[in-house]
Amino acid sequence: MKRTEVKEVEDRHIIWSNENLDLDDWREDLQEQYPDCSEDELYRIMCETNADYLSDERVNLNIQLSQPILVIADLGLWNGRRMGYKEIPSGNIRDCLSGGYDYTTWYVDKRGDFRCDDIHHDGTNHYLYRVYKDGVSEYQKDRLKEKLYEGTATRADVTRITRRLGDEIGKVYGWEFPSRQPDRGEAR
Repeated sequence: MKRTEVKEVEDRHIIWSNENLDLDDWREDLQEQYPDCSEDELYRIMCETNADYLSDERVNLNIQLSQPILVIADLGLWNGRRMGYKEIPSGNIRDCLSGGYDYTTWYVDKRGDFRCDDIHHDGTNHYLYRVYKDGVSEYQKDRLKEKLYEGTATRADVTRITRRLGDEIGKVYGWEFPSRQPDRGEAR
């Protein structure tokens, strides 16, 4: 995909991806800039240029939040699927755009949830990024992380003490998402 603006797909707004890069989508611009390059050289340049765009997205998403970001992981491992989590203590959305395996796609889904699909040799990892709501206690955070680790956390458990990131990201790219309904236990 030639990168002139963030790509929108049916049910998601793609921020950055290196999955399904197609030289034919880039060929005209690359041949204009590099007329003497072979197919292999053009492919390499396409991949390098696309990788540079990830740095641009990190600049775009330099959004500081008031709380750490919780990353909820559905991991595709060699011995099956596992749930997991990690925290991004900085609370800056740009720090979510790190790591990556063979093929990575960061996007915001139609519900306004910031997500990543990360394909590697054993399978695919799926990540959901949420920020803790202000005023949530350490006990509440720890209890949610226990449930995530045990694989018993529900969407209601997650939305009770975290909020989506798509609203902040949408302000950067001009995206809008359906209004959030107040979660149980949240003021209406």
